[in-house]
Parts: sequence; C-alpha cells; structure tokens
Amino acid sequence: MATTKQPSRTTKTAPAAKSVAKTEELNPFKIAQAQLDKAAKAMGLEKDMHAYLREPQRFLQVSIPVRMDRGGTKTFQGFRCQYNDARGPTKGGIRYHPEETADTVKALAAWMTWKCAVADIPYGGGKGGVICDPKKLSVKELERLSRGWVRAVHQIVGTYKDVPAPDVYTTPQVMAWMMDEMSVIHGANEPGFITGKPLALGGSAGRGDATAKGGMYHLREAAKVLKLNLKGATVAIQGFGNAGEYAHKLVTEMFGAKVVAVSDSKGGVYSAAGLDFAKLREFKARKGQVQNFPGSKKITNAELLELKVDVLIPAGIENQIRSDNAANVKAKIVLELANGPTTPEADVILEKNGVLHIPDFLANSGGVTVSYFEWVQNLYGYYWTAEEVYEKLDKKMTSAFNAVYAKRKELKVDMRVAAYAVAVGRVAEAVKLRGIVA
Repeated sequence: MATTKQPSRTTKTAPAAKSVAKTEELNPFKIAQAQLDKAAKAMGLEKDMHAYLREPQRFLQVSIPVRMDRGGTKTFQGFRCQYNDARGPTKGGIRYHPEETADTVKALAAWMTWKCAVADIPYGGGKGGVICDPKKLSVKELERLSRGWVRAVHQIVGTYKDVPAPDVYTTPQVMAWMMDEMSVIHGANEPGFITGKPLALGGSAGRGDATAKGGMYHLREAAKVLKLNLKGATVAIQGFGNAGEYAHKLVTEMFGAKVVAVSDSKGGVYSAAGLDFAKLREFKARKGQVQNFPGSKKITNAELLELKVDVLIPAGIENQIRSDNAANVKAKIVLELANGPTTPEADVILEKNGVLHIPDFLANSGGVTVSYFEWVQNLYGYYWTAEEVYEKLDKKMTSAFNAVYAKRKELKVDMRVAAYAVAVGRVAEAVKLRGIVA
C-alpha cells in the first residue's frame, strides 16, 4: 500500500488547456472517434464497418418554446442523438446545461453505445440535451421545458425505440414529468419509456448509487489483479457530485479504504488522517463547497490528481488527465467515474507508467446497467429488492471487467483499447448479422 504524501504548496498547477497538445483540444466527438480509431486498428476491424461505426445513425435538433412565468415565450434548442441501435433500443441521459453542444451529445451517445455493449446489456447508445441554465428556471418553467422536450422528440423515442434517463441537471422529478407527457401523448401509461424515475412511478431500487456501486465492483476486481489490499488503501476523488459522493461512502464502507482528498469545482481538501464522509457531505450541503472543511488543508483540483495515493477516482468533468500531467499521476489504479476525464495521449502515458486504468465506459457502466434493470422491471410489472439489484449488478460488472482484462492480455493493449475491442466487436457482430454492413 502506498504512503500518502501531503502535496507541497509550491507544486505547480496544470497549465491552461490552450497549452496542451493540439490534438487534445479536439471536441469530445473527435476524441470519441480517435479512441474508436485506435481500437479498430488494434482489433483489425474491417474498413467498411469502421467507417459505419464512426458516425451516429441519426441526430435530431429541435426548438422548444417555453412559456415563461413573467410573460412571453423563450425558445430553447434541444438535441437527441441515436448513435447505434443494432443491439437494441438506444439508451442515454438528457442533459440540461448552458454550454451543451451537438458534438458533446454525439460523443456521449457514442460512449453510451460502447458502454452498453461492454456491460453486455441489449441496448444501443443515445444521448439528449437542452441548452439552458436550469438554475435560472422556476419549477414550473422547468416542467414546461421537460414536457416540451418530449413533445419535440416523441416520434423517435419510446419503450422499444429509445429510452432516456437523467444526466447533468436532470432529476427523477424531471423523468416523472417526461414519463407523464409521453403517457398523455400515447393515451396509456408508459413507465418503460424512461428510467431514473421516482420509486413511486416505477423506478428501481438501487438506482441512486448504481454508478458508484458498479465502479466499486470494478475496483475490487482491479485490486485482485494487482494484489492490492483495499483495506486502508488511500483514495483521492476529484468531483463530489452524485458519483463522487457515493464513491466516498462506498469505498470506505465496502473496503475500509481511506479517502484522503476530495474536490469539487471550487477546489479541494486533503487530510492524511482521512476525510469523514458524513461530516464532509453535511459541510458541503451547508457551505456549497468542500474547501475549508475543518481539519483539512486546501489543495487544487490539479494537485489532487498528482497525489501519491493507491486509487485515483476522477468523478468530475472531462479532459482532466492530459499529456501535460499524466506522467505525474502516482496512483496504482485510476477509476474513471466521470465521462471522458482522460485524453487519448494521457492513456498512453498511464499505461507506460504501469497504472491500471479503468476507462469511463467500463468503470461507470453500473448506472446504465441498473437503468436496464428498471426497464426490465417496468416491462413485466414486477420489482426487485435493492439486494437483488446489487447481486445482479455485481455479476454484470465482474463479467465485464474480466472480459476486458482478458482482451487486454490478448491484444497487449491498454484497458481503454481493450474495452473498446470488446464493445465494438459486439456491436459490429450485431450490425453484420442484421445485414447492415456486409
């Protein structure tokens, strides 16, 4: 087990993004395509199949008029991308964000395609979004926007077509409004149209912590491979949203690990003695940030990534581990609970330095897997206990990790390329069997 070292206050922070290698300034969809290209080469994917899988099957942009509380109508731009449905209905969240873009939605839909395939669930990948700032909308305006999104896209989504879910700044309540709007349109109850719903409307037990829980099963298997004892192991978590919070709670409860550093968008905190989850969560709820937590020292997000810990969990935003700082990552395991936190250039560096790097669409596939469980329960009207959900999730995650690790050894590649090889191989097989690409 590694010894945790308090960072020097003279540690240099990561340079601005504009100084990073030019290839790392590409938009998210270009990065997703570059990752696919690398895997296609390693696995010898046929040229025609590769070309087909580089682009989404369909992409819809819509205008959503919303009546505002103070009078007048504001028009919002929304998106829905259905990347590939060869293995089943497309599946993916809906993001409400002021900086949402078409290319972000495409990239996330691509990653969802591979995520569903690597977890071996019968879905394709999709994603949706609306350019808006939900913090500036009233509850009623948020409801009108959510219902408006459904009215705008209802012809291409549905229980057996495309199943949305929560994502950035969308909640179970938003899912409830959307389900109700689709039910009104169809004149019948449609619980299977959307997942991440409240339990009272057909949601699944175990969905709240599913992303982090699935990540913990991957972490357990990775630790076995490295013969790393997780009891007392040191952990740093970048990002303290849903996934980051649950990761802090679960890694201590399940394994007895010690979380020594946590950060959010305003900065981070460090304590060699460990950070108490309940106290830190309560502090953030009151103060709106983790910095200044009693008994801790301030660190930056950049410094957190370079701490000497056993496990690093990026659970915040994309492009955090790059070519300019990857060589300074000292963790034995990097568990990506965030989407896209590591660039392709950084993948190479981490692998060269012996870091066991569990890529995002494998590490955080627990969320979509339990969403799949919710959909299944909706379809036949029978619901499982949380214990049953976790048992099924454990089996899926363990199987996925082992398949990827075996492919890593077979192809002699890093874990991301191996995960792509497993996922792309499964999607390509379905595409070929359907006769879409010869």
